[in-house]
Amino acid sequence: MSASASPFRPVLATAAGIAMLSLMDAFMKNAALAMGAYMAALMRAGIAFAVVAPIWLALRSKWPARAVMRIHLTRGAVGSIMALTFFFALTKLPLAETIAISFVAPIASLYLAAFLLGERLRPRAVWGAVLGLVGVLVIVGGKFGRGNLNEGTMIGLASITLSALLYAWNLVLQRQQALVAKPLEVATFYMGIAGCVYLLAAPFLFSLPPAEALDDVTAGALLTVGGALTMAWAYARAEAQVLVPLEYSSFVWASLFGWLMLGENVTWTAAGGAVLIVAGCWIATTGVRPEPAAV
Repeated sequence: MSASASPFRPVLATAAGIAMLSLMDAFMKNAALAMGAYMAALMRAGIAFAVVAPIWLALRSKWPARAVMRIHLTRGAVGSIMALTFFFALTKLPLAETIAISFVAPIASLYLAAFLLGERLRPRAVWGAVLGLVGVLVIVGGKFGRGNLNEGTMIGLASITLSALLYAWNLVLQRQQALVAKPLEVATFYMGIAGCVYLLAAPFLFSLPPAEALDDVTAGALLTVGGALTMAWAYARAEAQVLVPLEYSSFVWASLFGWLMLGENVTWTAAGGAVLIVAGCWIATTGVRPEPAAV
């Protein structure tokens, strides 16, 4: 699979996938508040796997090669903790603010590349990180000004920070995975491996979920499958540097769904902080010459 010369259709697919995943976040916030972040994450992975795995098996798909399986295992493990910390943050913070803070991931990915791969850190990345940090401080300062900076909020901020760092790693893994596996395989192994990771904690954290929350987590699981298939298709046909900036549209969707479904209003500080973070990401990531994806 190679990147398409024209990214128009992958761009549209990515935009649609982000909209689906933003709606999934809203459903999953309801589910996490009702049954806890762990049970919501576990049930989402289980339902999504139950939906997509039979389709993958019915197509008589081949078992992945060892090198491909290594990528599946890595992304499934990273993605499981990324999602769990994100859902936990949703129980402490408004949806739009959580999404906005997660936008630091593209900047974080540059620093991770410098630390893990020895890549040179450019001055633009430093300035972009500073601007992104200012944006986060604007959001946090807004909560402090409204008297909402309590212990729960601080725990939520720490959780979304960890999730954003893992998401930065996930962006690289997502591109690698899409280049060596078809969308159905990507979704099947991502959900299956994530579910297995969650089951390790089942003896300590498992509890029967309330029946009224099952609709939310089921909707979240179905939207996860739809979003994962769409994003995998798009990332196999266009470079990550073309598609990653579209992630910022999720703030608009999160603001809309947070207002419609959760009764959350977007504050000026959240919107302003999001603008600063996006600007920092643009400064940090523009001008980067594309590198071939490693597999």
